[in-house]
Amino acid sequence: MRRKFSLESDFEKLLSYSRVIDDGDWVFVSGCSGFDYRDMSISDDMTEQTRQVFKNIEWCLAQAEISENDVVRIRVIVADKDNCLDAAKVIGG
Repeated sequence: MRRKFSLESDFEKLLSYSRVIDDGDWVFVSGCSGFDYRDMSISDDMTEQTRQVFKNIEWCLAQAEISENDVVRIRVIVADKDNCLDAAKVIGG
């Protein structure tokens, strides 16, 4: 049975998608940015944005009752190449 989970963000509503889809065998997570949904903000600092991305991903995984140890692959997009090293330090840490 397919389960869908959402943060109910304006972005998810606008594009009509769920951030997490659990189809029973696989869990798909998409659209995780550095946006902090608790206070509806995003940091100007790339390191903080990247940390928030992983907090958002952790929430997504928890909805499907799995952990980061179950992750097979991630795809990271950094809009400004000058920020790649700041993001990499968090990703590799």
